[in-house]
Amino acid sequence: MLKMGIEALYRKPRLSKAHPGHKVYPYLLGGLEITRGNQVWATDITYIPMAKGFCYLVAIMDWSSRRVLAWRLSNTMDVSFCLEALEEAFAVYGTPEIFNTDQGSQFTSDEFTEALVSRGIRISMDGKGRWVDNVFVERLWKSVKYEEVYLKAYDSLGEARAELKAYFDFYNYRRKHQGLDGRTPDEVYFGTSQSRAAA
Repeated sequence: MLKMGIEALYRKPRLSKAHPGHKVYPYLLGGLEITRGNQVWATDITYIPMAKGFCYLVAIMDWSSRRVLAWRLSNTMDVSFCLEALEEAFAVYGTPEIFNTDQGSQFTSDEFTEALVSRGIRISMDGKGRWVDNVFVERLWKSVKYEEVYLKAYDSLGEARAELKAYFDFYNYRRKHQGLDGRTPDEVYFGTSQSRAAA
């Protein structure tokens, strides 16, 4: 199976490993009514298998519209690719009121939290082992993997980037969501005045 590049599809080991010296922030979204774009953004990292090896994908998502605002691929788990995606989202869409992450070391790092705090963004972090606290990003990962990644075997990081770009364009512009009353993430995100003004 190894020679042929065949592997079972299953949930990989947790990528959200906390760093013992990093500050953990409280979860702020419990009971909060989230009704507009740029009110809450969220992020996470997932594992992407390729024909030979694997890489990591990070995405920044607007919570109310499910729109993917920015994303990056990397073959390492350092904070730099997460910061690149974050800075792109800020440059194009402005800033959210609250930013939600898990307790992974990339998101609790001084570099990442300072990028948020310096802009006056409130930081929210999921409870330990509480995937449901970031459920919309978890649903995004399921869609990405079952509608795109598991149907292909990317030969390179470059090919993975090109194919995922096409998928995220489809996801944002054309994929209708039952949870959004049959609208696309773009229709919902740009339908709110605050997110339109920021973009």
